[in-house]
Amino acid sequence: MSLKASLTREITLTGPMTVADYVTRCLHDPVGGYYSTRPALGEGGDFITAPLISQMFGELLGLWAAETWHRLGAPERVRLVEVGPGDGTLMDDALRALRLAPDFLQACDLILIEPSAPLRQEQERRLAGADISPRWLSSLNQIETDAPVILIANEVLDCMPARQFVKTDDGWSERRVGVSDDGDDILFGLSTITGGFEKPNYDVEPGQIVEISDQQAIFGRDLAVLMAEASGAALLIDYGRDKPGPGDTLQALHRHARVDPLEHPGAADLTMWADFPRVLEAAVRAGADVTGCKGQGEFLRLLGIEARADRLIQGRPSAEAVIRRQLDRLTADDQMGTLFKVASIFSPRSLTVPGFE
Repeated sequence: MSLKASLTREITLTGPMTVADYVTRCLHDPVGGYYSTRPALGEGGDFITAPLISQMFGELLGLWAAETWHRLGAPERVRLVEVGPGDGTLMDDALRALRLAPDFLQACDLILIEPSAPLRQEQERRLAGADISPRWLSSLNQIETDAPVILIANEVLDCMPARQFVKTDDGWSERRVGVSDDGDDILFGLSTITGGFEKPNYDVEPGQIVEISDQQAIFGRDLAVLMAEASGAALLIDYGRDKPGPGDTLQALHRHARVDPLEHPGAADLTMWADFPRVLEAAVRAGADVTGCKGQGEFLRLLGIEARADRLIQGRPSAEAVIRRQLDRLTADDQMGTLFKVASIFSPRSLTVPGFE
């Protein structure tokens, strides 16, 4: 049975499902989910992430981790964690740059948080010759807290979906996923709200959509608990909002083009914007400290990406045009520079997180 057929049958039997539940099934269903069966990254896949644009991205985050370790007092043991490592490119580049910090590598226990079996296999292949060998876990709560944790989560929040609520002339309704009368099509509709919903404290016009992601808030809370118990810093990088506001951000990508998220469940990557205010608020409530948000461009410039680009060009003058394009794509305001945001959850309060001085 196809995922579409399975979803149609389930909705027919139990009623329309929330947008969050629909996205989760499309991404993680063990039989037909996108990440469970056919994740396709890179130029020849469905989408491209910052580590695949340029080696500079992973290299700088590796050095960010080493500097964070120094600011924690260079403890004898530290856990370097990446959540959602994709095909392993970011960590591969980070570990290569970390050869400049051999004491940090000596102290490292490398952990990759990855629920997708196909992606685990790709990560294992790519990191087979790395200076330190990773171990894989399935969730944050499996990480031991007897040593500081330095964690990187690049484009992880956008895989944690939100419920969608619509303001109408008669009040509020929930946008849900149902099926047509003939049972052939999956479609959006409005339903009576059940479960927790608090009206937003900002202006919303009739017809506008408000997204609330419990999964993102729980992730922020769990990171805060981990940082408070172990000490350390978590770096979050994602596209999304740095202040509350309405908007429908659900999108599906297939071969780098936007497609209908309801058309072929499980065949495309579905994402929603990261809600940084909600994530960071949950972290503070759970006992950690947080930085504000920076644009990715500003953050990478503070880490020295322009100097790194110049060094690469000195070594490969013929590649200058390519390297300049990569730099522009990562940092320019009309590319990833401002749409993508960066924030950190950390403990103890005395820690100054690199890039947020």
